[in-house]
Amino acid sequence: MERRLLRETAYESIRDAVVKGDLAPGAVVNSAEIADRLGLSRAPVRDALTRLAGEGLVETKPQSYTRVTEVQPDEVRDAAAVVRAMHELAASLTVPHLKPADLTAMRDANFRFKKAGRKGDIDAAMAADDDLHGVLVRASGNRALAATIERYTPLIRRLERLQFAQNQARRSAERHDDLIAACVAGDVPEATRLTSLIWRSLEERSA
Repeated sequence: MERRLLRETAYESIRDAVVKGDLAPGAVVNSAEIADRLGLSRAPVRDALTRLAGEGLVETKPQSYTRVTEVQPDEVRDAAAVVRAMHELAASLTVPHLKPADLTAMRDANFRFKKAGRKGDIDAAMAADDDLHGVLVRASGNRALAATIERYTPLIRRLERLQFAQNQARRSAERHDDLIAACVAGDVPEATRLTSLIWRSLEERSA
């Protein structure tokens, strides 16, 4: 249990550093330095790097180097298509069963998204966006769906951060408002359509 928790801590820390650009594309990743910085042994860091290599965020040449991968638009596009399909499924499964607390959480997340967009705060905007769509994902109760989204979303977020613009944030906020309205109305087809529209835009931006 302890090893799993340490491995998860290392994984999340390195993943977030890659997504945010703190570890830039092409940067060499030194497992010993990361272990020291995180206050961990090297074993969970090595495990985390192996997992991240499988997810396409780092690449490793045995006995030579581990480094952050470059952002590859075709890989982002493929990941975005998978994530879109999972979010569409989440919407179709959950909209008829959402509770008032779920809708409140979505409104709150979009309020924070709008505020972050106006300030140009990329970290806060991405977190709020994850929170908003995460309501539908959690409400689905589908662990495979949630795991797939968690697996591929970091690839998308890397490109989003590079392309972040306030006008795009405003457009996304408006679509979020429309999605929330569809959820309030219990309109499954419209909520699914809007979810598809929101995530399909990421595929188009990576073309």
